[in-house]
Amino acid sequence: MKSKILNLVKLVRPKNHIKNLFILAPVFFAGKITYLPVFKKILIALLSFCFISSAVYIINDLKDISEDRRHPTKKNRPLAAGEISIKEAYISLSFLICLAILLSIYLPIKFSLILLTYFSINLAYSYYLKHIAVIDIFCVASGFVLRILAGGIATNINVSMWIIIMTFLLALFLTIGKRRDDYYLNNEGLKTRKCIYGYNLEFINACMILMGAVIIVSYILYTVSPEITQKFHSKNLYFTVFFVILGLMRYFQLILVQKTTADPVRIFWEDRFIQITVGAWLAVFGYFIYAPGGK
Repeated sequence: MKSKILNLVKLVRPKNHIKNLFILAPVFFAGKITYLPVFKKILIALLSFCFISSAVYIINDLKDISEDRRHPTKKNRPLAAGEISIKEAYISLSFLICLAILLSIYLPIKFSLILLTYFSINLAYSYYLKHIAVIDIFCVASGFVLRILAGGIATNINVSMWIIIMTFLLALFLTIGKRRDDYYLNNEGLKTRKCIYGYNLEFINACMILMGAVIIVSYILYTVSPEITQKFHSKNLYFTVFFVILGLMRYFQLILVQKTTADPVRIFWEDRFIQITVGAWLAVFGYFIYAPGGK
């Protein structure tokens, strides 16, 4: 019984829910993360997205069960390993969708539309769009933008164009990085992703360098723009640029020098350097937003 529960937990991929924390971004940058009424709404939105994203993961595992069995790491997923039956996966899938819908009732109708859009895009991605090079990474990146919009709609907070742009750019950058892993697996004869034929190492590296540069420039412009400095009543936001550059350079170092996985979720949970950098960025930016002396 205990092993079955653990396998069900593995099926919903709890570590991947780190992605859903992007829902908190509008509240964090609005300086309202400590407001209890707002926090309750954003918590409901976060849980709803966790449930629907887990449902998407199960759909993807059901669709790719044969391919996953040939993958060096995905073969250990509960469905591919035969630890969870297809029937149990469908029951879990239905339960998660119901939970997501029930929670969304407590939020504005626009949030439900965002949730439905996210689910529809990922459904199309699982069955067709992930096989089309470049379109596949745009689909994944759009999911992060939808999370940002969902957080704003759930709490009635206006989402800045800067947050949308930089979230999309960062998501593109990290998703392109994941394609490096797929490219190397394909070279080893493990054909786990059909769209990989639309990529090669030169293209992936060029796209990553391009996105990395654009992210840094965009972030610098964001921190020094009159609109943002006026909003936060601080001209010191540019100090946080150092952490952004440090984090990007560390990511490049891991995948280009140390030849580790490019999966951002695995890197975040396993690399202490990245954890400290992200934590420091949040702490410094949070100081400028929330601390009375941070202006």
